[in-house]
Amino acid sequence: MKRRSLLFSLGVVVALASFAKPSPRWVDQKFSMFIHFGLYSVYGGVYEGEPVTRGYSEQIQSFAGIFSDWYANTASDFNPVHWNPDSIVSLAKEAGMRSIVITSKHHDGFCMYHSRYTDFNIVDATPYRRDLMKELAEACESGGIDFGVYFSLIDWNYPHGYPISSHNADPLTPQHYAFNLKQVEEIMTHYGDISEIWFDMGSLTPEQSRGLYELVNRLQPGCMISGRLGNDYVDFAVMADNEYPEYKMGMAWQTAASMFDETWGYRSWQERGEVQPKVEEKIASLVKVVSRGGNYLLNIGPRGDGSVVPFESEVLRGIGEWLKVNGEAIYGAKANPFHHSFEWGDVTCNEGSLYLFIRNLPTSGKIELRGIDGIVTAASLLSSGKLLPCRLRNRVLSIDLSGLASDEVLPVLKVSFRNGYSVLPDPIVKREALTPRNAMPLFGHSSLNYYAGYKSLIGYDWAWQQRPGRYVPEICFTDQEVGRHVKVEIAGTRHEVTLEPIMTTQVTLSSGSVRWGSLYRKPGRGVFGNVEEEGVGEVDPKRPGSRWVAVTDFRYGESYSEPILPREGVLFLQEIESLLEQTIAVKLTSGNAAYVLLNGEYITAHFSPQRAEKQEELLLLPLRKGKNQLVVKLYNGFGNVLHYGIEPLEEWAIHTVKLEPVRLGREEFHHVSLRAAGAEASASSVASPVVTAIPDVPSVSTSVFPAAYSAVSPLRMSNVSISFSVPR
Repeated sequence: MKRRSLLFSLGVVVALASFAKPSPRWVDQKFSMFIHFGLYSVYGGVYEGEPVTRGYSEQIQSFAGIFSDWYANTASDFNPVHWNPDSIVSLAKEAGMRSIVITSKHHDGFCMYHSRYTDFNIVDATPYRRDLMKELAEACESGGIDFGVYFSLIDWNYPHGYPISSHNADPLTPQHYAFNLKQVEEIMTHYGDISEIWFDMGSLTPEQSRGLYELVNRLQPGCMISGRLGNDYVDFAVMADNEYPEYKMGMAWQTAASMFDETWGYRSWQERGEVQPKVEEKIASLVKVVSRGGNYLLNIGPRGDGSVVPFESEVLRGIGEWLKVNGEAIYGAKANPFHHSFEWGDVTCNEGSLYLFIRNLPTSGKIELRGIDGIVTAASLLSSGKLLPCRLRNRVLSIDLSGLASDEVLPVLKVSFRNGYSVLPDPIVKREALTPRNAMPLFGHSSLNYYAGYKSLIGYDWAWQQRPGRYVPEICFTDQEVGRHVKVEIAGTRHEVTLEPIMTTQVTLSSGSVRWGSLYRKPGRGVFGNVEEEGVGEVDPKRPGSRWVAVTDFRYGESYSEPILPREGVLFLQEIESLLEQTIAVKLTSGNAAYVLLNGEYITAHFSPQRAEKQEELLLLPLRKGKNQLVVKLYNGFGNVLHYGIEPLEEWAIHTVKLEPVRLGREEFHHVSLRAAGAEASASSVASPVVTAIPDVPSVSTSVFPAAYSAVSPLRMSNVSISFSVPR
């Protein structure tokens, strides 16, 4: 009996391990097909004989103002007789795609599968009378590629749902939520193995997001769940439509891209242009995504009769031809191992090789990569095997590109090494304080809903040079972090610790060292995560057309409120003059969310999942000597009152807690990292930890944490600094 129990337990462990997320199979898909196909395809972007130029064509019911009964009657004309699931799978494979994701139900509520909970589906409402999605799932299984589904969380046809609105981020009524649960359950139980479910739109409560997440996880433990489910219940993050992040991501993620930015569903009057430029455009996008560690989901929009637009099939086949030659640099490849991109192109890698995608040929005809250790055996062109002159000396790899053909589409160089290679971190901090300015930040993509999706900081990494010896880490934090949890790793020694003060120090601002200058404001634009000032070193608020308006009656330390529509925001630009390089403290008052930049650099971004109407927080701002600019975007996803205020602090408390000692060896540098601990560290629950180390002293007990962590959990930081004293 005991042996049987042991075997059962081992079986459970093996089964759970096989469904570990992120799924390695999903991560290595790299390139997949998205299909927007539904009742809207019949219209082709045209209503009453006129092109509907506003909005995506798959949302034509909303943008053309079509009555719900008229729209529903279109089902009698929906007969996609030219749809061939085997041909779709064949096209995807020719394109080099590893999976297909189809719209099981879009916002219009029409189901492309046989739903038992509504007759507004392709079997019961159309002359086609066949379960199109089931046949596609079976074709994918036969063809050896993965099958996934898109599922809209809003439904314009469901009688107990919210009506069509301007923003597609409506909440779900209890009845609508229960309806969604039933439909997701039938999809998860009747359509075989599903590699991913791509939730979209709506604005769910945390409880609703959790319920759907747990349902999918229970029925299909291996199914990857998209971040647009909301409230950070997520297996992979989804960027905004056609968005390509420039920053380093620390979690599984995906960019969904349409063939044309203007639409996802079929548009008969779309100006398509020439095939080859579009092939090159999408290859470049694929490379950009994969080189940053993501997956690329490229959409097609079949016609109402089920046929694929020839332009789109030709583009896919063109990409496939390129991948036949260069796929080695895509499939199984990892993200750029360097901590920055290059003007000449992008990089992927595996254990033994680097792959260089030459997008812009330098005028010098040569490229250099710095910080590489290893022995180069060859640099060759993947398309022909042609060898190119190269040399690795003093950790600088030089390659002569003068022999490249100018007409080749995104040529790829394979740089091979004997017994592998290593890339040095950049920067390496040499016996000085570790700060956000010299860290390698790691980002996620937090998402409460589509309009509250944003870049979220999940941790910092440092490469730190220090003499060998014994040190005790010391974590410093402000009042608002008390009770929160962080993970710290120093040279392989890991700790998970609750931030409870052991010592407290009062910090006082040097008198007269800071002057608060002009303040400007302007209306916010776009979704919460869109801040156009990010990456801009100095903003000119007086530039014509900038929309910045000077604020003349603002009182620091006072909290203001003003009416504002939901999903609207306001930006403030505060000029600050500092007599020296120093860290200051500011208390910021905000509404549901705040996105903060200092001199164009990301400081923090967060959104209250509790939908708090008013929030106050302490921000530690590392000012440079001279002129500084603080940009704050305040946003209300919920409610119609915006609260805001800025209070410079003359004094603030820094608490400290010490960890168990770590011993440093003679390595060239040591890895140091700081992370949020666990999924409970949500967008509004972790902030401003500071890590230092001092000579050996008694410490609080901590527990060792596993290597894996919840990468989506944002680590809300306003400032981090780490220093280590020379051991006595």
